[in-house]
Amino acid sequence: MIKRRHYNIKFILFLCCIVSASLSHAQIKGKIINASTGEPLLGASIHLKNAKKGIASDSAGYFVLNQPIGKSQSITFSSTGFETKDTIINLTNNSPIFLTIYLTEKKEQMEDVVLVSSSRTNSRIEDLPTKVEVLGAEEVHEENQIKPGNIASLLGDIAGVQIQATNATTGNADMRIQGLSGQYTQLLRDGMPLYGGYGGSFSILQIPPLDLQQIELVKGSNSTLYGGGAIAGMVNLISKKPKLAHDDHSFTINRSSTEETNFNTFHSGRNKQFGYSVFAGATNQNYIDVDKDGFTDIPAVNNIFIHPRFFIYGKHKSETAIGYTLTYEDRKGGDMYVMDNKADVLHSFFISNKSIRHTADIIWDKKMNNDAITAKASVSLFDRKVETNVNKLEGNQSLWYTEVAYNHNSKNHKLVAGINFNGDNFSKQLPDTTSLPNEQSNTLGLFIQDDWKVSSRFFIQGGLRLDYHNQYGSYLLPRISMMYKPNKAFTFRLGGGLGYKNPSIFNGEIDERDYRFVNGYANGIVAERSYGINCDMNYKTKIGEWNLTFNQTFFHTEISKPISLNTSSNKYYYYNENNSLKTTGSETYVQLKEDELELYFGYVYTDAKRTYNPINNNVPLIAKNKFATIVTYEFGEHFRAGIEATYYGKQYLDNGTETEGYLFSALMMNYKTGIFSFVLNCENLLDYRQNKNNSIVMAPYTNPTFKEIWAPIDGRIVNLSMMVKW
Repeated sequence: MIKRRHYNIKFILFLCCIVSASLSHAQIKGKIINASTGEPLLGASIHLKNAKKGIASDSAGYFVLNQPIGKSQSITFSSTGFETKDTIINLTNNSPIFLTIYLTEKKEQMEDVVLVSSSRTNSRIEDLPTKVEVLGAEEVHEENQIKPGNIASLLGDIAGVQIQATNATTGNADMRIQGLSGQYTQLLRDGMPLYGGYGGSFSILQIPPLDLQQIELVKGSNSTLYGGGAIAGMVNLISKKPKLAHDDHSFTINRSSTEETNFNTFHSGRNKQFGYSVFAGATNQNYIDVDKDGFTDIPAVNNIFIHPRFFIYGKHKSETAIGYTLTYEDRKGGDMYVMDNKADVLHSFFISNKSIRHTADIIWDKKMNNDAITAKASVSLFDRKVETNVNKLEGNQSLWYTEVAYNHNSKNHKLVAGINFNGDNFSKQLPDTTSLPNEQSNTLGLFIQDDWKVSSRFFIQGGLRLDYHNQYGSYLLPRISMMYKPNKAFTFRLGGGLGYKNPSIFNGEIDERDYRFVNGYANGIVAERSYGINCDMNYKTKIGEWNLTFNQTFFHTEISKPISLNTSSNKYYYYNENNSLKTTGSETYVQLKEDELELYFGYVYTDAKRTYNPINNNVPLIAKNKFATIVTYEFGEHFRAGIEATYYGKQYLDNGTETEGYLFSALMMNYKTGIFSFVLNCENLLDYRQNKNNSIVMAPYTNPTFKEIWAPIDGRIVNLSMMVKW
C-alpha cells in the first residue's frame, strides 16, 4: 500500500512538471510568404539568436517554435535569393503567437530572373529557345518621366525597331520592325489583341508607360501562338499587378517645351482575398507651327486614359482579374488660320480625329500542381469621327476575343494547348462622304506548343496552329525554335515559322482625306502569306569588374502576294502584287556594365526590297544602316545621368531618291530623394529637322500634299517631370 502511494506521488509530480513547463513556455507559430507573389516559401530558415540550430518552414510555409516566457527573443528569417528579416518577440505570457513573415526577393535576384508571359509558359527568359526582348520595370518606369504620354519613344530604342511618322498634320506614327511596316506587327495587352483596323496608327501614341510592368517583344513570325498579323513580330504589353503587403502609389506631372502637359497616377494594393489597381492619366498638347510655314508640325491633342482592375484570389491557387479601359482622344492639325478659328477661302485645310474606346476584359488563371488552366476574354467598342476640309467619316468598330489554354509542366517538357475565337465588325455611320465598305469577320484558332528540354544544353520549342477565317479560309502555321548552350557564357538560337495577314481596308499610312476614294478590294484578293527565319548568338562574361554582353542576330522574312493600294483613279482598291516583299538584315550590340557605369553600342543593317516594283525596289523610309550608343552613370545614391546618340543612315523615298543621314541625340538627368524623383530630359539635342530649311508642305495650300517624312519635324524638345512614389 505504501509502495503504491509512492508511485502515485511520482505520477503527480510528473504531471505537475508537464503543466509547469507548458505554463512557462509560449508557442510561436507562423507562415513565411514571398512578398512579390504571395506564394508560401518552402524550406525557409528560422533561427533564434544564440541558438546553435534552427528549423525550416514546411511545404506550406508554416513553422512552430516553443520558447520560455518572460524575456524577448530575436528571430532571424532567411531564404536563398531573399532579403534576411529580423523580428523581436516579447514573450510576457504563455498565449500563442502567430506571425506572418513576408520576405522580399533580393534586387540582383529579381534582375537575373525575368519571367516571360508571351511564351504562354511563363518561362525564364534564359530558358526560351525563341529570343524575347524585355523592357523591364526599370526601363518602363524611367520612360514614365521621359515620355509619360505614350510608349512610342521607348519602343524606338529597341534595336531593329523604327518609329516612323506617317502624317505631318495629325502626328500619326508607325512602328516598323526589321524593315516591315506596322501593319505586320501584332500589338497585345496581357496576351489579348489591343488595337487594330479602324484605330489606324494611333495605337502606340495612346498607351502610357506608368500602367505597365514590362514590355515583351518577339521579332519575326509569331502567328503560331497568336494568330494572323504577327509577321514582323509581336509586342505584348504586361499590365502591373498588385503585390501582397506592398501597396503601390505614385503620380507623375510633366511639362515640355512644346507645350505638352501630362498627369499620370497609379495605385494598387491587395490582401489574401482581393486586390486592385487603377491608372488614370491625361495629356494636353497645344498645336505648334515649328518651321513657321503656316501649318502645324505638332497637332493639338487632348487625351484621357483610365484603366481600373479588380482581382480575386481563390483558396486553391486561382486568380481572376477583371478590367475596364477608357481611352478618349481629340487630335487636330492643319492650317494655322483654321486652328486659330480664322478660316477663310484661302485657309481651310485641317484634319480632325475624335475617338473613344471602351474595353472590358477578364482573365482567370488556376494552378494545379504541375498544370494550369487559363481563360480570358475581351470586348472593345471603338468609335472614331474623322473630319477634314473635304470629307467626313464616322464609324464604329467592335472587336472581341476569347481563349482557353491548358499548360502542363513535367521534368523536360512545358506543353501548352488551346483554342481561341475572335472577330471584328466595322460599320459606317450616316451621313458619310466616303466609299468605304462595311466589314465583318471572325477567326477560330487551335494551337499547341511544346518546350522540350532535350538535355541540359539543348532545347527545342515546336508549335503548330490551325486557323479558320470565315472569308479567307484555313491556315496551317508550324514554327520551330532551337537553343544550344555549350556553356554558361554562350547561347545559340535558331528559329523560323510561317505567318499570314488577312486583307484590311484600313491602313495607318493613308491620309484621312483619301478614305473617301477607298472602295474595297480587287476580285480574288487573298491573304498575305510569309515565312521568317531568325538566328542569334549571345555571349556573356566578366572582364575584371566589367560585365560584358555581346549579341549578334540575323533575320530574313519574305511575304508572298503582298497587298498594295491602287490609287491610279478616284476609286482606290487593294490588290495582291505578283512578286514578294523581302527584308534581310542583322542586329549587333555590345553592352558593358561596371558598378555605376553602363555602356551600350549597337548597329542594325536592314535591306528591305519590294521585288514587285521594277522602278524602285527599295522599301521606302527604312534606314539601311543605324548606329546607336548609350552611356549612363550613377553619381552616388541620388543622381543619375545618361546620354544617347543614334545615327540614321540614308533612306529611300518612294520615287527612288535618297535622303541624307542624320544624328539624333538625347540627354537625361534624374535626381531622387525620398519619395520624389525629378527628371530633366532633352530630345534632339542638335535640333535636326527635315523642315528646318525647306517646308514639307506643297501646293495647293487650300488642300495641300506633304513630302514623305523621314526625319523629325518637331525639333528640340525639353521636358521636366516630377514623380512621387510611396
